[in-house]
Amino acid sequence: MVISIRPAEPNEWRTYRDVRLQALLDSPNAFGSTYEAEVGRTDALWAARMAAAASSGQDRALFACDGDRVCGLVWCKLSPDEPMVANIYQMWVDPASRGTGAGRALLGEAIAWAEAAGARRVCLGVTAADTPAMRLYLAFGFRSAGSAEPLREGSFLMVQPMSLTLGSAS
Repeated sequence: MVISIRPAEPNEWRTYRDVRLQALLDSPNAFGSTYEAEVGRTDALWAARMAAAASSGQDRALFACDGDRVCGLVWCKLSPDEPMVANIYQMWVDPASRGTGAGRALLGEAIAWAEAAGARRVCLGVTAADTPAMRLYLAFGFRSAGSAEPLREGSFLMVQPMSLTLGSAS
């Protein structure tokens, strides 16, 4: 299996929507949002989200692909408040493609995009547990960046903020 990574194009909003909803169903404890919160969004909202990301220069949605099949997603966004900081969201790989290097490739490409966009630090939150996601982030050099916080209101799960310093400062 050869995994490739490519930017999600604005006209692929249906694919983005489907992968995002699949991720929320598959891994509900990995995301701040929920399937219930996002499934009711209109097609126009999904399309607008992708169009805004493509035109902003501040966002990059990436797909992992196994051939023509999209098997993973990550969203990287430059912070509006701290332009030298990029945040990673929505990182997910389809269960059938886990263990193929798709997560490593997605994360590597997101970090490369952030660095090329001028970021000096990449931040993310990950469920605070010994999971494949946590091990992946640690392997890339991410380190704890503060106290764990609840995943979302009413959740017993905790999210560990993590950050990675980029460039010559690392």
